[in-house]
Amino acid sequence: MSKLNQLKESLNKAIVGREKEVDFMLIALIQGGHVLLESVPGSGKTMMAKSFAHAFKGSFKRLQFTPDVLPSDVTGISYFDPKTQEFIMRPGPVFTNILLADEINRATPRTQSSLLESMEEKQVTIDGETIILPEPFMVIATQNPVESQQGTFSLPAAQLDRFLFRLEINYPSFEEERRILRDFSKAPGEVRTSSIIDIDDVIVWRREVKKVNVHHDIETYILQIIHASRQHPYVELGLSSRAALALLHAAQGHAYINGRSFITPDDVKLMVSPLASHRLMLTAEGMLIHETSDILREIVESVQAPVEVTTR
Repeated sequence: MSKLNQLKESLNKAIVGREKEVDFMLIALIQGGHVLLESVPGSGKTMMAKSFAHAFKGSFKRLQFTPDVLPSDVTGISYFDPKTQEFIMRPGPVFTNILLADEINRATPRTQSSLLESMEEKQVTIDGETIILPEPFMVIATQNPVESQQGTFSLPAAQLDRFLFRLEINYPSFEEERRILRDFSKAPGEVRTSSIIDIDDVIVWRREVKKVNVHHDIETYILQIIHASRQHPYVELGLSSRAALALLHAAQGHAYINGRSFITPDDVKLMVSPLASHRLMLTAEGMLIHETSDILREIVESVQAPVEVTTR
């Protein structure tokens, strides 16, 4: 069994009923993306993020966001030491391989924006000095639904665009919840994954995923979906060129973790909703009568998928 399959099996045993979410998180790790987990409190977002990070031998840090967290608490600070008469750099929790940004929507907009540079450019600037972050670097952020929580700050569009996927975590099924009761009743906070992969494994996967073939017809299919999103009557702001590139990379990642060297139209279709739901801006009328997921489904169905895509 390959390390990738071993990792998937271990995570699916430890994280009950979240096979699709695990796949999306693996794709993000391999493609250098970030993931936003969203659901009501108590649905296992933090446990899922911790279990995922624990399977990786790299460094892991967690930052609990509250309204009083400052940007320097995220990136770090340069301070003057009177003993040595020198400025000393104290790095923040962002200097890690996997950062769990817990309840990110409880931080103020200024603090949220401190993650922008690190998520997009994999670097931070402190007192005019630019410092490169460790590689690989991945942010797993969690948030509760904004509309049902007080003391939260909605993530701006620029921040949301930095996340490759936004995953809405639904309640588990009856039998899945029974298994959770049995497995975690004695130690509810216990992380049940062991370290399986290291930095070198991720670097190899990132190199190999680039070899996944992208047929001309698949490129056309992706672009047709992107352009259809801009022409929908209930869409005010459609998907950008960055979203098109992200969709291609996500489809490549899905093909790779499923052992294929080429992308199929189904790879693209599966990636559209988690990749585009936080990037699409509906009109006022559209928000009143439609869910974003319904609009995305209409957009995908309006575009004819290519058939008999080969690897040439």
